[in-house]
Amino acid sequence: MVTILINIKELVQVRDKNVKKVSGKEMAELPTIKNAFLAIEKERIINYGSMEEIPSYQSAMIVDCKGKMVFPSWCDSHTHIVYAGNREQEFVDRINGLTYEEIANRGGGILNSAKKLQNTSEEELYEQSSKRLKEIIQLGTGAVEIKSGYGLTVDAELKILRVIKKLKENFQIPIKATFLGAHAFPTEYKENKDAYIDVIINEMLPEITKENLADFIDAFCETGYFSVSQTERVIDAGKKHGLVPKIHVNQFTSIGGLQASVVKGALSVDHLEIMTDDDIEALKGSDTMPVALPSCSYFLSIPYTPARDIINAELPLALATDYNPGSTPSGNMNFVVSSACIKMKMTPEEAINAATINGAFAMNLSDEVGSITKGKKANLFITKEIPSYGFLPYSFGSNVIESVYLNGKRV
Repeated sequence: MVTILINIKELVQVRDKNVKKVSGKEMAELPTIKNAFLAIEKERIINYGSMEEIPSYQSAMIVDCKGKMVFPSWCDSHTHIVYAGNREQEFVDRINGLTYEEIANRGGGILNSAKKLQNTSEEELYEQSSKRLKEIIQLGTGAVEIKSGYGLTVDAELKILRVIKKLKENFQIPIKATFLGAHAFPTEYKENKDAYIDVIINEMLPEITKENLADFIDAFCETGYFSVSQTERVIDAGKKHGLVPKIHVNQFTSIGGLQASVVKGALSVDHLEIMTDDDIEALKGSDTMPVALPSCSYFLSIPYTPARDIINAELPLALATDYNPGSTPSGNMNFVVSSACIKMKMTPEEAINAATINGAFAMNLSDEVGSITKGKKANLFITKEIPSYGFLPYSFGSNVIESVYLNGKRV
């Protein structure tokens, strides 16, 4: 049966199939149709247009969207939602003056989460993670990337990736899995870091490949974590196993990881709170998507990605949540879009493009989601009655989403 959304006040992000991402000045353009309809059949968008042109459909289910807007679902290309417990105490420690780095140096941070996860069963880890996934779906996310990285042992990293695989099987949402064994050095390898990289390459990657558990490979390339040369080793090893690189770079310092990632063909480089002219120049002419994580900047009180510099250089930009227990315990893409407008001086059009079509590109999902396009999955949300699409980032403390659809069905 065909489902038809009618009387849509404004149908947002309407694109032809050939548009995979938008860059520079294109990001300020957000194609819409006012007083629109949208037709869905067999999980896919089959038609859309003005209400004046709506064709006749037999046995259709009608959804009246008078006064409401329809968006493609948010595409969150950077999360760590499979984790155990929380790091609430570290939140208090930062309020009391400790920095993220100081907390990490005394055994907190990623190592704290790894210890908790290693002592949590796969079943309990799935239950905790599935609750988070359900939450972000109701907040409008219709495609998501999930990283490992809070295991840091062979067994624990595999545990995380198996949970992600189970989430893929049980939820009607595109999920991409990223292997992030190179997230931090376990305590026992602090004096022999290359030995841990050997574990990643020789023990973790073969098992991950054997069970087909990951799409991408990642590393935290940052001062005090993985050096550029160590990151390059991880990328090269992952590529030999068919894993596409998506790399953490430039969160606290610019050390050349961005340039190395671009040379190695990274699909995306993520964080980018600290950017130099050389970093921006390195992205020009590449197919690597820069990804900003403004919720992380908000939570840690660190600089925001210089979106204006990136866009003014005619580059694309995607937005994602970085949902994780230590630096961004939130998967709310609506807040991300608002923060991009408020703190990064992106226009609503730019922020919505960054959170939809460009986010899809950063997960290799351009053919499936990210825009209102014939043939794509009918993953979308309907707003409450709002005056304009700019009202969504403007009303940052309110939930303006009324209903969510995945594969053409309300969830």
